[in-house]
Amino acid sequence: MTDEIDFPSEEWFEEYAHRVNESEDYSESGAGWGVDFNGDFVYVYEADDRLPETRYFFVGLHDGGVTDTYEVEDLEEADAGFVLRGAYSDWIDLNEGDIGAVDGMMSGVFELEGDMQKVMQYTQAAVDLTDIASEIPTNYKY
Repeated sequence: MTDEIDFPSEEWFEEYAHRVNESEDYSESGAGWGVDFNGDFVYVYEADDRLPETRYFFVGLHDGGVTDTYEVEDLEEADAGFVLRGAYSDWIDLNEGDIGAVDGMMSGVFELEGDMQKVMQYTQAAVDLTDIASEIPTNYKY
Protein backbone atom coordinates (compact mmCIF):
# COMPACT_ATOMS: atom_id res chain seq x y z
CA MET A 1 0.00 0.00 0.00
CA THR A 2 1.18 3.49 -0.83
CA ASP A 3 1.92 5.84 2.04
CA GLU A 4 -0.45 8.75 2.37
CA ILE A 5 0.74 12.06 0.94
CA ASP A 6 0.24 15.29 2.89
CA PHE A 7 -2.37 17.62 1.41
CA PRO A 8 -1.86 20.23 0.21
CA SER A 9 1.81 19.83 -0.75
CA GLU A 10 4.02 19.90 -3.83
CA GLU A 11 4.49 16.14 -3.40
CA TRP A 12 0.71 15.62 -3.52
CA PHE A 13 0.45 17.71 -6.70
CA GLU A 14 3.34 15.82 -8.32
CA GLU A 15 1.41 12.59 -7.73
CA TYR A 16 -1.77 14.25 -9.03
CA ALA A 17 -0.01 15.36 -12.23
CA HIS A 18 1.42 11.88 -12.75
CA ARG A 19 -2.00 10.26 -12.34
CA VAL A 20 -3.74 12.81 -14.58
CA ASN A 21 -1.14 12.26 -17.30
CA GLU A 22 -1.63 8.48 -17.04
CA SER A 23 -5.43 8.75 -17.24
CA GLU A 24 -6.98 7.71 -20.54
CA ASP A 25 -10.31 9.15 -19.38
CA TYR A 26 -8.85 12.61 -18.78
CA SER A 27 -6.80 12.44 -21.97
CA GLU A 28 -10.12 12.17 -23.82
CA SER A 29 -12.31 14.48 -21.71
CA GLY A 30 -9.63 17.18 -21.47
CA ALA A 31 -8.66 17.07 -25.16
CA GLY A 32 -8.70 20.62 -26.49
CA TRP A 33 -8.64 22.26 -23.05
CA GLY A 34 -6.13 25.10 -23.04
CA VAL A 35 -5.67 25.01 -26.81
CA ASP A 36 -5.81 28.64 -28.05
CA PHE A 37 -6.58 29.88 -24.52
CA ASN A 38 -4.88 29.80 -21.12
CA GLY A 39 -6.32 26.72 -19.42
CA ASP A 40 -3.99 26.80 -16.43
CA PHE A 41 -5.46 26.93 -12.93
CA VAL A 42 -4.47 28.15 -9.54
CA TYR A 43 -6.21 26.23 -6.78
CA VAL A 44 -6.64 28.42 -3.72
CA TYR A 45 -6.98 26.64 -0.38
CA GLU A 46 -8.35 29.33 1.90
CA ALA A 47 -7.47 29.28 5.57
CA ASP A 48 -10.26 27.99 7.79
CA ASP A 49 -10.53 26.35 11.19
CA ARG A 50 -8.24 23.54 9.92
CA LEU A 51 -5.73 25.27 7.64
CA PRO A 52 -3.74 28.03 9.37
CA GLU A 53 -2.89 30.07 6.25
CA THR A 54 -4.12 30.29 2.68
CA ARG A 55 -2.09 28.24 0.16
CA TYR A 56 -1.89 28.52 -3.65
CA PHE A 57 -1.02 25.76 -6.11
CA PHE A 58 -0.54 26.20 -9.86
CA VAL A 59 -1.76 23.39 -12.12
CA GLY A 60 -0.91 23.71 -15.80
CA LEU A 61 -3.62 22.00 -17.85
CA HIS A 62 -3.28 21.66 -21.62
CA ASP A 63 -4.97 19.37 -24.13
CA GLY A 64 -5.73 16.45 -21.83
CA GLY A 65 -2.68 16.58 -19.59
CA VAL A 66 -0.82 18.41 -16.84
CA THR A 67 2.19 20.45 -17.95
CA ASP A 68 3.42 21.58 -14.52
CA THR A 69 2.45 21.93 -10.85
CA TYR A 70 4.00 24.00 -8.09
CA GLU A 71 3.14 26.05 -5.05
CA VAL A 72 3.09 29.84 -5.40
CA GLU A 73 3.15 32.49 -2.70
CA ASP A 74 0.35 34.54 -4.26
CA LEU A 75 -1.76 34.75 -7.41
CA GLU A 76 0.53 37.26 -9.11
CA GLU A 77 3.26 34.60 -9.34
CA ALA A 78 1.25 32.44 -11.73
CA ASP A 79 -0.02 33.19 -15.21
CA ALA A 80 -3.25 31.22 -15.01
CA GLY A 81 -6.47 31.64 -16.97
CA PHE A 82 -8.56 30.29 -14.10
CA VAL A 83 -8.60 30.49 -10.32
CA LEU A 84 -10.65 28.07 -8.24
CA ARG A 85 -10.92 29.00 -4.58
CA GLY A 86 -12.60 27.52 -1.58
CA ALA A 87 -12.13 26.80 2.09
CA TYR A 88 -9.67 24.02 2.87
CA SER A 89 -12.44 21.91 4.45
CA ASP A 90 -14.48 22.18 1.24
CA TRP A 91 -11.50 21.00 -0.82
CA ILE A 92 -11.32 17.96 1.46
CA ASP A 93 -15.03 17.32 0.80
CA LEU A 94 -14.35 17.63 -2.95
CA ASN A 95 -11.41 15.19 -2.81
CA GLU A 96 -13.45 12.76 -0.70
CA GLY A 97 -16.37 12.85 -3.18
CA ASP A 98 -18.78 14.60 -0.79
CA ILE A 99 -19.08 17.58 -3.18
CA GLY A 100 -19.05 17.31 -6.97
CA ALA A 101 -16.74 19.61 -8.94
CA VAL A 102 -19.48 21.20 -11.05
CA ASP A 103 -22.00 21.25 -8.18
CA GLY A 104 -19.41 22.95 -5.99
CA MET A 105 -18.91 25.72 -8.55
CA MET A 106 -22.59 26.14 -9.37
CA SER A 107 -23.67 26.26 -5.71
CA GLY A 108 -21.03 28.79 -4.70
CA VAL A 109 -19.07 26.46 -2.42
CA PHE A 110 -16.14 27.15 -4.76
CA GLU A 111 -15.57 30.46 -6.50
CA LEU A 112 -14.34 30.33 -10.09
CA GLU A 113 -12.50 33.21 -11.71
CA GLY A 114 -12.32 32.68 -15.45
CA ASP A 115 -14.62 31.70 -18.29
CA MET A 116 -17.40 29.63 -16.67
CA GLN A 117 -18.87 28.87 -20.10
CA LYS A 118 -15.57 27.27 -21.13
CA VAL A 119 -15.52 25.20 -17.93
CA MET A 120 -19.10 24.05 -18.60
CA GLN A 121 -18.00 22.77 -22.04
CA TYR A 122 -15.57 20.50 -20.19
CA THR A 123 -17.70 19.25 -17.31
CA GLN A 124 -16.58 15.65 -17.81
CA ALA A 125 -12.96 16.77 -17.59
CA ALA A 126 -13.72 18.46 -14.25
CA VAL A 127 -15.35 15.25 -13.01
CA ASP A 128 -12.38 13.18 -14.17
CA LEU A 129 -9.89 15.49 -12.44
CA THR A 130 -11.87 15.23 -9.22
CA ASP A 131 -12.08 11.44 -9.50
CA ILE A 132 -8.31 11.25 -9.98
CA ALA A 133 -7.70 13.44 -6.92
CA SER A 134 -9.97 11.22 -4.83
CA GLU A 135 -7.86 8.14 -5.65
CA ILE A 136 -4.63 9.55 -4.18
CA PRO A 137 -3.87 8.19 -0.69
CA THR A 138 -4.07 11.47 1.19
CA ASN A 139 -3.19 12.67 4.65
CA TYR A 140 -5.21 15.78 5.47
CA LYS A 141 -2.58 16.94 7.92
CA TYR A 142 -4.49 20.07 8.91
